[in-house]
Amino acid sequence: MNIDNQTIILPDVAVAYLDKTDVELAKIIAKKWQLTYLGDAASVANFPKLNYLLQVNYQHLELLKCDEPKLGAIKVDFVDGAVAHRRKFGGGRGQDIAKAVGLKHGFTPHVLDATAGLGRDAFVLATLGCQVTMMERMPVVAALLENGLARAKLNSEVSDIADRMNLINSSSIENMTLANQPDVIYLDPMYPHREKSAAVKKEMRVFQTLVGEDLDADNLLAPALALAKYRVVVKRPSYAEPLNNIKPATSIKMKKNRFDVYVNQAIPKA
Repeated sequence: MNIDNQTIILPDVAVAYLDKTDVELAKIIAKKWQLTYLGDAASVANFPKLNYLLQVNYQHLELLKCDEPKLGAIKVDFVDGAVAHRRKFGGGRGQDIAKAVGLKHGFTPHVLDATAGLGRDAFVLATLGCQVTMMERMPVVAALLENGLARAKLNSEVSDIADRMNLINSSSIENMTLANQPDVIYLDPMYPHREKSAAVKKEMRVFQTLVGEDLDADNLLAPALALAKYRVVVKRPSYAEPLNNIKPATSIKMKKNRFDVYVNQAIPKA
């Protein structure tokens, strides 16, 4: 495409705004994450080869797959929806994820979620009192996380929870030690899912085309075991082999998934 004799390379991901009140935030996001700024979202029609759009919709950052608009937008929301329901009615420290990371005997660990994704499990752990460092290597996903976290910190219902969370945009395989002395490292690498729910289908389709499968996921386990003070917890589909084919010390099995627990040392009793 040529404009004024200059060749414009159409980007895979670009940033736009829906409402004029979102202009400045859209510009800030585009600059920070080094993405093309398109301006008004209506201008997307002029870029037929654009694959993904990060759209600021009344301060909410959303990811859209341009060639499949019926999939709808993906965003990080720590305030409403399914996350709010789980926060209120999820079962507290009786949840399987709480047992997996060792929330017992008054122990509340610092958890590094080294494959943060949309941050749902990280938020659950923060709701239960953990300090949680989220590490996400994909800039687009990290941008969604950052926006969701910023909005949560402005909400009186969940601001105290969000204050226990921080985000690092980096590869866990290469830079896991950027996290400050985690007690527990939590891993949930992308894996080909068999679930048939519409929500899972939508997110997995978008993420697998944008991010791809975590083909290097097996490389996460060794640095995690070297860094975690007490244990490493790996979330796996029930049908999947253990990460890097290394047998865990124990597993907590659920209907569709399981938590494989690798123990470095016993969790202290309060």
